[in-house]
Amino acid sequence: MSETPPSLLGLTTYLMSRTGKAARSTLAARLADRKLRLWHMAVLSALVDFGPHVQRELASRLKIDRSDVVKIVDDLSVAGYVDRARDTGDRRRVTVTPTPAGRAALTELQAEALAAQETLLAPLTGPEQAQLAALLRRVHAHVQYGPGQSQPGR
Repeated sequence: MSETPPSLLGLTTYLMSRTGKAARSTLAARLADRKLRLWHMAVLSALVDFGPHVQRELASRLKIDRSDVVKIVDDLSVAGYVDRARDTGDRRRVTVTPTPAGRAALTELQAEALAAQETLLAPLTGPEQAQLAALLRRVHAHVQYGPGQSQPGR
C-alpha cells in the first residue's frame, strides 16, 4: 500500500518535497559515516568558496541560527577543519578560516554528494540532469533572491 495518490503526483511541489527528502537522507547518511552533518558541509563550502568569515556573517549567509553556527564551527574546529581567531579590533568577533585539512575534507564531501546525486538522478540522461539542474537553479534564485533576480556572481 505504498502507491502515491495521483492527485499528489500532479503537484510539482509535492514531487520536489519528496525527492528533496530522499536526496537529503541519502547525502546525510553518507556524511554521517564521516561523523559530519549537512551543515558542516555547508559551512566548509561557504568558507572555501567565499573565504574566511566572521561567525555572525556565516550564520547570515547560510541562514543558520547564530548559536547553531557556534556548535557547527566548534565541531569543525575539533576535527581540525577550521581555525578560529578573535578580531584584534573587536574581541567579540570570531573569524573562521578553513584549514588545509578542511579543504581536503570538503573535496571528499563533494565527492560523496556527487555519488549520492548520481544515484538519485540515475533515471535521467546527462542532458536531462543538466536541464533539471538549470531549472532548479532558477527556482532557487527566485526563492532565495526574489522574482526576476539571479544569484549574485552568476
